[in-house]
Amino acid sequence: MKLSALRLKEGLTPLIAAAAILALFPVIGIPQNWLLYLFLFFLYLTLANMWNWLAGYCGLISLCQPAFIGLGGYSLAILAWIGVPFYIGIIVGAIVAALFAMLISIPVFRLSGIYFAIGTLIVPELLRILFLIWRPVGGVLYGKGAGYVVKGATQIPTMEIYWLALIICLISVLVMRFILRSTVGLGLAAIRDNESTAASSGANVFNLKFYSFVAAAAITGLAGAVFYMSQGFIEPTSAFNVRWTMILMLATVIGGIRMEEGPVVGAVIVVILHFLLARYGGASLLIQGIILVFIMLVAPRGIVGAVRRLISYRPSDFLQRLKARRS
Repeated sequence: MKLSALRLKEGLTPLIAAAAILALFPVIGIPQNWLLYLFLFFLYLTLANMWNWLAGYCGLISLCQPAFIGLGGYSLAILAWIGVPFYIGIIVGAIVAALFAMLISIPVFRLSGIYFAIGTLIVPELLRILFLIWRPVGGVLYGKGAGYVVKGATQIPTMEIYWLALIICLISVLVMRFILRSTVGLGLAAIRDNESTAASSGANVFNLKFYSFVAAAAITGLAGAVFYMSQGFIEPTSAFNVRWTMILMLATVIGGIRMEEGPVVGAVIVVILHFLLARYGGASLLIQGIILVFIMLVAPRGIVGAVRRLISYRPSDFLQRLKARRS
């Protein structure tokens, strides 16, 4: 137990110091565009951490994350129209996302591998169609279907939204740190490598996957609620869009899947790509897809994995492989 506690505390001081410095940025008056970059970085890192948890450590290739993002945003928007405070709306958004994850887990957890991925892929599309034909509340409509202006969002200071995104990002980092340094992480790693062997060794495969899926959905819902509070409006075609899946996959794969630092590096690159590719409109999704495939071919373990391999590389290893080939 003492060793486990020491592992959990390892590296917390630099993390807390970095979070404290980042929290001071709005106070010291850094440019607004830098606050926007950091805001997106916090949200993208949160999404990437949760997908890294599911795909990297649980072996669950979940493609329904836009559903949780959209439900978090819609919960906030709907509650804002009936006068519920924003902070309660954000928490409710996480709860709704978690409850929805519990609901869909009944059918999708009967699937595995590529079938699980395909089964989760259709969930956001079904929600998009539902919200295009269903308007939960009245109020000023924005765009198609259930498109709403988030009532009162323009009155929230940018500083508060920035801090909310930072807090949610910090929660996701701490959750991943706990998972990777506890017996839960060992159980998930065993399930990822060989599910049947993990089950025969005493790991409760279903519970570990189920709780991970629901917890990741809740934190993803928090990020979605804060994003749409910042944007000030929400509509179905953007809330349940495949581009969210591309963002979190890019951030995880580019940085390095199954690596704690991978999503951090990947989120930085995705924020840069977000602004560089904004001028290309609809083609940006295609460009991001090409980048994703290229990274998977050139550096399967991502940038962090490639750097680690380069650092640990020794010329003697190359000579040994060369001799082995000649023999």
